[in-house]
Amino acid sequence: MSMKIENSTIQPVQSDFEPVKAQSSTKTTTEKKPHVDKVAGSGRIAKWFSQAGIYSLGNSKLKKTIDEKITDRLKLKERRKITNLENILNKAINFCLEDGYSEDIDPDWFFSFIKMAEEIYSPSMQDLWGKIFAVESSKPGSFSLNTLQLLKCLTQKDALVFRRALNFASRQKGDHSPKLLIGYYRKKTLWSFLSPHNGDQLNLAQFGLSYPDLLALMDLGLIHHSEIESGEITLGDALEWRVAGHNMTLAAKRRGLTLVYFKFTSTGTELSKLVNSQKQDNYVMALRQQLSAVFNISS
Repeated sequence: MSMKIENSTIQPVQSDFEPVKAQSSTKTTTEKKPHVDKVAGSGRIAKWFSQAGIYSLGNSKLKKTIDEKITDRLKLKERRKITNLENILNKAINFCLEDGYSEDIDPDWFFSFIKMAEEIYSPSMQDLWGKIFAVESSKPGSFSLNTLQLLKCLTQKDALVFRRALNFASRQKGDHSPKLLIGYYRKKTLWSFLSPHNGDQLNLAQFGLSYPDLLALMDLGLIHHSEIESGEITLGDALEWRVAGHNMTLAAKRRGLTLVYFKFTSTGTELSKLVNSQKQDNYVMALRQQLSAVFNISS
């Protein structure tokens, strides 16, 4: 489971067609600012490239031969890989779970993990990779290589959206796959025309999870691409749910009811183990109010 982009300020430059006015010291300073900003921007760019062992023209390091530059860059790259792995190792040790399993990690999985983890540079993403290894070492088979491949492609922004989505996650008792409950649907019957509504759904955007966020998670393969309906809920059945940090038991008031939700993929489900979600009181309150039209609800 990345970087910030700083905006440089561009000051207006006097047009050649405006009357010339007496220049004050303040104006002189203002006119020089674009040049200062350009120098700062150039320095920032050069700093990023230097971390990859590449230097701008005029830098004293350019006096080296191309073979010397290649050697230096390879050494720098390998040093960074070792530093990344050391950071992830320390985070994994700090997160280490109780060892209740005697099964060993698959060697192919381990060395694939190392190959991918050595190129994780962001501290926040290193934290996630450390947690993954701690969980995998305690319970081998928790994370597939496909999940690791996807996680390696995630940016910090993607990870934040995923974390936000998991705050709204619900799980039915006995089912470990998280879902985003958004409402219900009532199957049509011969007499359904007598009812003004056959269903109702919440707009998650009003709680901070926009539709573009959902589309992004779908494109990443963390959430399935379409809404899903549960099976028809039998009258008299009490469905126990854990919804965004709250317990909720649903009992249908009438026949033909199904719940509507977005379902996390197997990859999304595996990665959900790494995130500690936060309660969403407003969302749960709105969902309870909506579902109470067709369900008896108890906590």
